Formats: sequence, C-alpha cells, structure tokens
Amino acid sequence: MTKLDAAKFDGAKFDTGASADALATAEVDLTSCDREPIHVLGGVQPFGVLVAISADWIVSSASVNVVDVLGVDHADLVGTSLADHLRPEATAAIRARIAQLGFPDAVERAFGLVLAGDGRAFDVAVHVSGQNVVIEAEPSHGPRPHADGAQVRPLIGRVVRTRTTQEMCAVGARQLRALTGFDRVMVYRFGEDGSGEVIAESRLAALEPFEGLRYPATDIPKQARALYVRNLTRIISDVNADPVPIEPYHGPDGRPLDLSMSTLRAVSPIHHEYLRNMGVRASMSVSILRRGKLWGLFACHHHAPRVLPYSLRTMAELFGQFFSFALEQREADEERGLFERTRSSHQAISRMVAETGSIAENFEAFTEALGDVVPFGGAALSMEGRVRLGGRTPGEAEVRELIRFLNTAASDRVYATDELAAHHPPAKGYQDVGAGVMALPISRSPRDYLVLFRGEVSRTVTWAGRPDKPVEVGPNGTRLTPRKSFEAWKQTVSGRSAPWTPAELSAANDLRVTMLEVVLRLTDEAARERASAQERQELLIAELNHRVRNILNLIRGLVGQSRAGEQTIDDFVGKVGRRIQALARAHDQITDEQWQPGSLRELIETEAQAYADGKDARLDVEGPDVLVQPTAFTVLSLVVHELLTNAMKYGALGSEEGRVTIRMVPEADGGLTLHWREEGGPPVQAPTRRGFGSTIIERSVPYELKGKADLSYEVGGVRARFYVPAAFVERVAAGRAGAPAGASAPALAEVRGRALVVEDNMIIGLDAEMLMEELGADEVVLASCVADALAAMRDRPFDAALLDVNLGPETSEPIAKALAEAGVPFVFATGYGEVDGLTTGFDVPVVRKPYAADAVRSAFAAVL
Repeated sequence: MTKLDAAKFDGAKFDTGASADALATAEVDLTSCDREPIHVLGGVQPFGVLVAISADWIVSSASVNVVDVLGVDHADLVGTSLADHLRPEATAAIRARIAQLGFPDAVERAFGLVLAGDGRAFDVAVHVSGQNVVIEAEPSHGPRPHADGAQVRPLIGRVVRTRTTQEMCAVGARQLRALTGFDRVMVYRFGEDGSGEVIAESRLAALEPFEGLRYPATDIPKQARALYVRNLTRIISDVNADPVPIEPYHGPDGRPLDLSMSTLRAVSPIHHEYLRNMGVRASMSVSILRRGKLWGLFACHHHAPRVLPYSLRTMAELFGQFFSFALEQREADEERGLFERTRSSHQAISRMVAETGSIAENFEAFTEALGDVVPFGGAALSMEGRVRLGGRTPGEAEVRELIRFLNTAASDRVYATDELAAHHPPAKGYQDVGAGVMALPISRSPRDYLVLFRGEVSRTVTWAGRPDKPVEVGPNGTRLTPRKSFEAWKQTVSGRSAPWTPAELSAANDLRVTMLEVVLRLTDEAARERASAQERQELLIAELNHRVRNILNLIRGLVGQSRAGEQTIDDFVGKVGRRIQALARAHDQITDEQWQPGSLRELIETEAQAYADGKDARLDVEGPDVLVQPTAFTVLSLVVHELLTNAMKYGALGSEEGRVTIRMVPEADGGLTLHWREEGGPPVQAPTRRGFGSTIIERSVPYELKGKADLSYEVGGVRARFYVPAAFVERVAAGRAGAPAGASAPALAEVRGRALVVEDNMIIGLDAEMLMEELGADEVVLASCVADALAAMRDRPFDAALLDVNLGPETSEPIAKALAEAGVPFVFATGYGEVDGLTTGFDVPVVRKPYAADAVRSAFAAVL
C-alpha cells in the first residue's frame, strides 16, 4: 500500500489563508486544534477505496488503492468514465442511489454490490462534495441491512424502559457495546463551553474506568464538533495504519476535495497521537443530537485494530438516532413536569394578588410557591424603593448595592449567574449565601426586582489530565501535541453556586411574565395611564414573542414528524417515531403497574388523547374493562395507534361528524373480542396497497398473540374485529379497576447478594441480568459457557443462579451439579419445548424464554 506523503498532512500545505512561514512562527496554544483542516486531509483509511466523479461520470480523482478493487491503476482511471470500469448492474445501482440524494449532507448506501469482474461484493456509500459525487467502497461482510430494525428494536426497547436520563445513558452504552463488540463504549456529554464529561460507560472489566472524568473543550475541537452534527458516525479502524492518498489532490480550481461526509476520511495525526496516548488502536463515534444540536457522543474504543462492517455501522447510526429521539422525549417529559409546577405557581400568585392586592404582603407565601419551581436558599423583593428579605440572603445594604448593579443589565430578561463575584466584586463578602443569583425584573419604571440567592457549593472536578497543562510542540511540526497523561487530576472549584439550569431559566421567564401582569394590575391607572399603557404593550409583545416562538417550535415539530407520503427517510423516521411513542406510552402504563396486566380501556383512552387531536370526545368505548398481559398490551397499543391514525387521516375522525365505537366483549372461553366500528365519515375504499401500518393492524394479533383479526372497508366506515386468546386476558371485577376478579398477587422473590446468569446469547443475557437486578441482586455475573461459570464460582460463592439449559455445544448440567452441591438455589431457563431429559435429577423450576418477569419471580419464590 502506498504511503501518503507526509507533506499532504502538513497544515501549511492547505488553503487555510496562512503561509507555512506564518504558521511556523505563530503562537501554538490549546486552540491550535481548532484550526486544523480535518475535512481536507487528502487521504482515506486503507480498508476502503474512494472515487470522485463529475456529473457526467468522469473520474476526477481516486485513492491510489483503487486498483485493488477495480483492477485499474488510479492514474489510468482519472479522466475516464467510471461506468466503463463497473459491471452494468453496479452502475445502475449507484446511479439510483445518486438520484436519491435529495438534501444537503445526504449519504445513500448500497450493500453487497459486485463492482468488477472478480465477483467480490462491496458495501458502497455515495454523497455530493462540491461539484463532485464521491463514491466509497469497502469489502462487504457482516449482517445484511434488512435486519437493522429487528436488531435495533430490542436495544432501544431497553433504553425507553429506563426511568432517568442517567439510567438511559448507562443502558444505551451497554446496548451499543453489545451490538458492536467494542472494548469500551462511553456516553460523552458536551457542556455549554465545549468541554465534555463521561457520564456513563460499558467496558471490559480489566479496563480502568473513565466514567466521571472531564475533558477540556480543546480535546474535541470546534470543527470536529461541527462535523459530528453533519456526519453521525465516524470510524477509525487502526491508528497505526498508513493513510492512502487521493490523487490528484487538488481539483482544476486549486481546491482540495472536501471529505466532510466521507466514511473513509483519513485521520488527523494529532488525533492519531491522542488515541495512542490512551492506548487505543481503533475507535468509533455515534452522534447524539437534541433538537438538531450536538448533545453528546457514543464514544467507542478498542485496543486492537477493528474494521466494523458498514452494515453494523449503519445499525449503530440507527440506534443513535432512536436514542436521540428517546432522550429528547425524556427531557421533554421532565420539562413538562416543570411546566406543570410553573403553572401551579402562576395560579398561586394570581390568587394571592386577587385576595390581597399586594405581592409584598404575601412575600413568604409567594416565595414558597416559587420554590416549588426553582430551588433557592433566600429571596429579596425590591419594589418601589422598599426591600423585603426572606431565607438566607445578604443584608439589606448589600442587596441595595446589588440592585444598582442589576440596573446596568437588560431589563427585559432574567439575569442569572452561578459566580456573582466574578461580575460584581462586592459579592465576595457574602458568597456563603449569595455565590449565585437569579434576578427577575418585574417592572421598567421604577426598576423592581425579585432576586433569588444560592449559596456557595464547593465542587471537585475530576479532569483527565491537567486542563491547564503547558503546550508541547511535538513531532507534528507546528501542530499541538495532545496531552500525554490521562491520569485523573482533581480541581476544587469555589465561589460558585449550583448552576441555574436552562429549564429553570425558562420557568423563571414564564414567572416573570406573570409577575409583570401582577405589577401592571397594581399600577395606579389614574396617575400612570400612559406609562402603564406602554408597559402593557411591551408585556404583550414579550408574551406574543414567547407564544409565537412556542407555536413555531410546535409547527416545526409537526412538520418534522408529519410529512405526507412514505417515500423518504424523513417520512419513515417520523412514522417510526410515533410508533415508538405509542409503545412508550404502553410501557409507561405497564411499568406503573410493576409489569402486571394493564387496563385495556386506559390504553385506548391514552392513545385517543395523545393522537386524536382533541377528537377523542367522538370515540366511544363500550363494554366491561379487562386487563391484558404486557405482551398483548404492547401489541394492542400499536394496533389501536394505527387504527386511530387511519381514522384521523382517512376515516371517521377526519370529518366533523364522524364517530368511532370500540366495544369490548368478554367471550365464554375467557378470551376477548374487540370490535372497531367507524361511521359518519367520508366514503371508504379499500387501499390499493398494503403499507406497514396495515400490516400491523391485520397481522400483529394473529402473529404475536395467536389470535384473529378481521378488517373490512365498508362504504359507511371501517369495521374491524380482533380476538385475543384467554392466555392474555384477565377479567376485572365490578367496581374494581386494575385487577382481575379473585386474582391474588404473584409470589414475591427477593434475590439477595451475588447472582449468576448463564446465557450464551449476549442480548438475552443482558435482559436476564437486568431482571436479576430488579429481583434484588446486589451483583450479577454474566457467563456464556460452563468454563466461565465454574471459574466464577471458584472465585467467590453465589447466592442464586439462573441457568440457560442449552449453551450451544454444551449444556449447563455441570453448573447445576456444582450449585446443588454447594447448596445454592437456582432456576433453569430454556427456549426449547422439551427439556425433561436435560433437567432430570434436579427438582427446580424451569422458565421459558423470552424471560417474563412474573415467571422468573415465581420460580425463585419456589426455590428460595
């Protein structure tokens, strides 16, 4: 393989607007990385090839290793038509992908293409770069892309079942590591200043932990963060591999080929050195976006060279997108909770003013209501020249001095800082009670304020190496050499309060609007009519801006998730997002009941309220409520979601008078028949094609529940009938919701201490691991074979075990014998129908896979 000329990677050779001499004499500091042109490094990683073509398919440049794929030297390839060197079917497939590049930064993929006559299959990516179309190819191996959804769906399912953002990140790192096989997968979150923190990780036990370490903003420079927004995945297969040059390097206009969207783009020598310093040979990143901005990364490290198949990288990218959607939904839920508390505070403030006509007279009750929204240690109200203090605050003289400082700030927005002394030096004298402040202007003339104080919180920040370490100019010329030490360095930060979060600032702005309304209501109309009118106008403008921004954000969200048609990836992502939300709501209802059977009536009403756009009043649910098992609950949630979506788009709920009736009929055999009837809507015609939504409606219940589904398109409205077998249905006694008549609670098992899970499938093993933790295990050890399990038993004793009977070429019988001899209670698990011959001699329960929480809980209740 030809080595890329080192001069090609010299920053002075790029069109950066500075000469080589200027760069050599320029001061080198921690911002040098921000100026490195990482998108035009002029080469590719050696595990693939790159060809750039014009609109008429003439090759303008190519990586010098293209001969390994097409059998044509790169020098002979340039200036000729690429179609002359490809098989006709490969040319057609690539042309089709190019035609689908419908928006900036789009990348289209084709898997398993045979490009030349030797019959080898390649995975191909195409994108537009300036006037060129860039085509990249790498050997095809790994799973086929049609399995993406099937493999990613259970991974994201585990993520959405989590309860907190931190837990979501920890589970996400573990799921992505299970999918990709990297030694370490971290969730790296960016701060407002560009610095980052490892907030969760999954790693080999032998590796030192990185969780909790902070890294300065210069470790991931600005231009790299910008590329992470455009290009969602980045792979580095081997930091010691020589890059392969692209020739010719510059186009006829003298500009280098922009490789921003390239999957094979060569790597900056600085980043190579950085990874070597960490002992990393291969890495991959998957971007985590929130509302189009970079929230963080999944950072994957491996300590040996690793070429992850393109199909697996595509799955990882899909997982990252789904994770971003789930994260945004989780944070939106938290913001909605804060919004509800803010609304309650608004109402409390309005009631107090209506009753007494004064904020000052109700200052204590007022600040108590405010504390439910924004935590603080003390508050000061400065109104009409008077100061009221409550809680832990500076003295009145210090507060009046602070008010004069606040008068220099803008009066139309909240002022907040967690380091007041840095902006107002006199605050150094009262940092114990006022290291941070949030000031809400509540009038214009005179300047009145409500000021919230937070005391000093000394924090210890653990950096991965000293962030202020002096610059070392090393082997890469005038470039910055990355820091060579990743040992933790602790720094104590004082003079700061707990930071004011964006959600708290948003709530404070909403409260400020309410308080402005209150102040205006108390203004003397006769004496200040003109000033009052002006203030009202400014208030209305501020409120209008606030409302318009919210409406525009809502419209943007609706457009992003509700584009008509199903022919683009955007349509697909939007529709999948809604279906995931339907599943999430169903899971929320189930988890609220500790994974017990859930109310079918509540499921229907929840879906109707979420998706019927205020039309749920025209949906009638008849018949006695029933409880359905979690498996049926999630299936029926998707079916009801699709029926409601179709009714709103094409059926009864799409008109002004239409109605939908859902009737639940318990059958004599213990099953349930669900009748769906639409009437009063537009005339109905059977669809000419069956989309995925129709497949869900017609096949989910028969396939997943072994029930029946009948769907008919009558002129008067859609009719549907679903039969759910008795195994998934429990009756509800009259007057009792949420529990079947005569049902008794399942036996509860508490697994204490150290638990062993033996399972040869990683994904299923992770499920079992989480289940044992839910049952109370303090530590869970996951083993995939007999040897690993017996070794773990010799290391330390176990208190309980869950054993998969069949472990590929062996069984878990030796493990069961060792556990029985040691007196350790255990339970068998199997996905096969007949296991009596394998479990003879052990008087223990056998549970079926996939694991059901109730079944495992009951089994352990029998043996503990």
